[in-house]
Amino acid sequence: MKTTSIVRVLVMSAMLAAGAMAADVTGKWTGKMETPNGSRDVTYTLKQDGDKLTGTVPGRQGETPISEGTVKGDDVTFTVLRGERKTVYIGKVMGGEMKLKYQQRGADRELTLRKE
Repeated sequence: MKTTSIVRVLVMSAMLAAGAMAADVTGKWTGKMETPNGSRDVTYTLKQDGDKLTGTVPGRQGETPISEGTVKGDDVTFTVLRGERKTVYIGKVMGGEMKLKYQQRGADRELTLRKE
């Protein structure tokens, strides 16, 4: 009985610690995006509310809102719709750095952002 109680306490402590270590992505994230015309500076503005993620990403025609955004632990996913083009970003947050993967015009791309 005593062993069971100790195991429960350890499991609960681990779960609380994991929740406390979950990424907080709210804020401005900056980086350089590689394009066919060279690289350009980008700033992603994100807001996290629990596991829901909202915000905007830059584009040639201005800011575009993100949709279907989620944060689960250190994993981040969101979608950007520009006209008929849908881009899904999948990434991981490690401290003040976010590494994203996405497809653009049939090519796999990567983007590293740093939190301001």
